[in-house]
Amino acid sequence: MDQWIDPLHPRWAQGPAQYPDPCIEVLDKRFKKYLMGNTAVERLWTGARWAEGTVWFGDARCLLFSDIPNNRILRWDESTGQMSTYRQPSNYSNGHTRDRQGRLVSCEHGTRRITRTEYDGTVRVLMDSFQGKPLNAPNDVVVASDGAVWFTDPGYGILLNYEGFKAEPELPANVYRLDPHTGKAAVVAGDFAKPNGLCFSPDEKRLYIVDTGVTHDEKAPSHIRVFDVVEGKRLKGEKEFIDMKPGFADGVRCDRDGNLWSSSGWGDREKNGVMVLTPQGDLIGRLHLPEPCANLCFGGRSKNRLFMAGSQSLYSVYIEAQGAQTP
Repeated sequence: MDQWIDPLHPRWAQGPAQYPDPCIEVLDKRFKKYLMGNTAVERLWTGARWAEGTVWFGDARCLLFSDIPNNRILRWDESTGQMSTYRQPSNYSNGHTRDRQGRLVSCEHGTRRITRTEYDGTVRVLMDSFQGKPLNAPNDVVVASDGAVWFTDPGYGILLNYEGFKAEPELPANVYRLDPHTGKAAVVAGDFAKPNGLCFSPDEKRLYIVDTGVTHDEKAPSHIRVFDVVEGKRLKGEKEFIDMKPGFADGVRCDRDGNLWSSSGWGDREKNGVMVLTPQGDLIGRLHLPEPCANLCFGGRSKNRLFMAGSQSLYSVYIEAQGAQTP
């Protein structure tokens, strides 16, 4: 496993990690219950241009994630540790999740749509427009227990030709809910600058949504907001959960205790990695990486292995917390 020296974190030098791993930082005693004394943050692979959209397939013992600029979805095999290409071209896919039937649901920048990969490998379009106008470029997605597809549509994939195809947006940067029974979509939040990662609390009574704002605009928001979910269809009671400035959050996940595990980075190298926050918004721990983290998910046999998509690399760490997401 190749590593390199990071002056902020000498742990990322050649050689084995020390136990306990200094890249796992306890900021509050409540974080200690999730730690093991003899586990370390591992760099599993490197070679992406911008890694994103991690999703675990427990039945196949593999992780899928996007390498957006390289227009591919990669597959990491847990049993062999080997990396392979799952799909290329991927239509510049970004975020992924699984529905309650175990099918892959994806956000595609290049085609500006939400798709579902069926059991036989065919790709079905779930949504590519709203009120007769094309979506901007869907970014991240979750599927609720009732089958509804919730996703963000900030439009990063049409800003440049690097992660999609440059185009002018025709819709606001909305958050949508796609009804599984009627096939109709509704805007559940429309006042974000750039809505990004999102996830439900374990009981689906709260929805966390990241706003990454506008690049290079210091006045733009860079925070995570939390909403109450009403009857599984609407949002209310919005409040700011945490302000991430001078950096950004991106992908987020909840564990079964309701803690929020948030990707972190960009503004301050010391904050590159993952932040762990209680349901009340208290920062209790950090996982330090030598590069910004864009997305993350829980996986492994017991859902206690956290996978993290860094800028160009894939990392993991075993934690005594279990993911609340679907299979």
